Formats: sequence, structure tokens, C-alpha cells
Amino acid sequence: MRILITGHTGFKGSWLSLMLLKQGHQLSGISLPAEKNSLFLEGNLSKNFEHDLVQDIRDFHGLINAIKIVNPDQIFHLAAQPLVLESYKFPRETFNTNFMGTINLLEALQLTEFRGELIVVTTDKVYKNLDIEKYYKETDELGGLDPYSASKSAIDIAVQSWMNTLSKFPISIVRAGNVVGGGDWAKDRLMPDIFKSLAKGEYPEVRNPDAIRPWQHVLDCLNGYILAMNKLVSTKKGDIWNFGPPIGEIHMVRDVVETCANIMDVEGRVRNNPSDHHEATTLLLDSSKARKLLDWDDKLDFNTSLAWTLGFNKAQQSGDDTEKLMLSQIEAFHEI
Repeated sequence: MRILITGHTGFKGSWLSLMLLKQGHQLSGISLPAEKNSLFLEGNLSKNFEHDLVQDIRDFHGLINAIKIVNPDQIFHLAAQPLVLESYKFPRETFNTNFMGTINLLEALQLTEFRGELIVVTTDKVYKNLDIEKYYKETDELGGLDPYSASKSAIDIAVQSWMNTLSKFPISIVRAGNVVGGGDWAKDRLMPDIFKSLAKGEYPEVRNPDAIRPWQHVLDCLNGYILAMNKLVSTKKGDIWNFGPPIGEIHMVRDVVETCANIMDVEGRVRNNPSDHHEATTLLLDSSKARKLLDWDDKLDFNTSLAWTLGFNKAQQSGDDTEKLMLSQIEAFHEI
């Protein structure tokens, strides 16, 4: 299959590209230039793409031309401004990229007479968060207090309207929790901050140590996206899917720090560095629909996910080949 990944130079896009490559697909990508120290650059992943196109999804006419060049059979739409704190600094840019960028893609696909399948990636933060111990299902009300969450919720609602009224091709929406995984060095990410601090013998600073999140390894998350695409291809019927850890598996940010310290065999505890901006204290997902209908399940538990992440980062920092590290973990994942 000719598969297009928007946002292919990002963290999830890089891991997804190698997972799809291992399955024999022909890849193309549309994205902004890869960031310094990204997995995409460190792994020299551009060579795996037939078309590696620098294209801003906010540029409607440029996006149409890029789609014509690629002529994809399937599309994974990951391109986004993905950082909550950045959305407070640059709300207009966040909405333009996340919301209008997605609308541009949908309209461009209509105009180019795309008839394949589209997966749109949103987030667990699309739900109207009541800040209680509630596992959100796909049918729960959407919302969003911060600009990032609101932009993603707006996307989700818009895509659902497209699915129900406008689209001439099948679309599914996937929502996942907080992913961890090797090679994510983006600004304001928890795992790289923890790794760097503990490696220097320092206690990591975190904004909200008691915050509960649905932690998940990136390979488990992306495996869900791929299964959702396979379902969409076979049924031609769009749907919405949650991907998160099992119900009852609850871990706070401080648990991540302390578990990482234990894995690295160093002393570690959190230093609280509270943010002035709103962030929900509790966020949990109910993924029972995907477990039942897609036969999807987590292969890596909480401790293993953190161990794989730290092991990857340590090996990468020691000079090991990034692409080989990625392929090794992907192979090990599929053997489980």
C-alpha cells in the first residue's frame, strides 16, 4: 500500500514509519522540517520515504499539490502542534495548525478525489474533563479548557461532522493517552527531563507530581492505530477508538519519576515546579471497545514501558545507531 503520514518527522511519525515499513508498505510523508535531535534526523529515516515532502498543512494549495504527488491509498494524519504549554504561548498558531490544518487536509482530499482510508489522530485530552476518577469512553462529552485541548476537541468534532455528512472516503478517529518511548527529546516532555536529571544526579522538576495520566508505550499506541486502519480498510466504516492502559492501572507523575530512578539504580524524587496554567489532575481512558473489537491489548506494562524508554535513551546517548535501536525494539515488541 502507498501510505502517507502527515507529521512523519515527529516522534510518533518516526516510530510509525518503521512499523509500517516492516510490514512492506510504501511510505510518503508531509511535515514541517524535522527538529534538531529528532528521531527522524538521528535515525536518518528520510531514506525510507519515496516522497519526503516539507509541507505546512496550513498551506491549502501546497497541500493539494503534495497529495497529488503522493497519490496515497491510506493516510495517517498525525501533523499537529502537540505541546500543551506551547499552546498557551501561541494559541493562534495552535488552532491554525491543529484545527485549520486538519480542515485543509479533509478538503484537499475531497478535491483530489481521494478514495482510500484516513486515520485522524486526536488525543485523550478531547474529553470534557471532570477531574475525577472516571474512565472516559468514546461516547463521552468532549471539551477542553486549555488551547491545545480545545483545538483537538474542535478537530474531533469537525472530523465527526465530515464523517457523517461530507466525506466520500472512510475516516476513523483515534485517541490515545500519554505515550512514552525512546528518542523523544522534545521540549517540556516528562521522560527526557527525568532521564537528563537522574543521569546528572539531580531530582527532576515536575509541574504536577500527583497528576494521574494513562501512560502507554508508543509502540502499543501505534499498534492500535494500525489495527484501527486495518479495520477501516476491511469494513469501510469509520469509527472512534480509545487506546490506553487497562482499567485499574493508575499511576501518577511521581510514580514515573520514582520508577525511573529505581530502573536507573539512582536516588530520585520529584521537585515540584508548579505551572501557572491549568492542567487536569486526573485523566483516564476506557479502551475496552478496542480490546473487544480490534483484539488490541497492551504488550508492555508500566514498568516495562519505562525500562524500554530509558534503555533506548541510554543506548542512543552512548552512540548506538538510532534506526537499529528502533528496529530492535519493534522486532522485540512483535515477538511478545
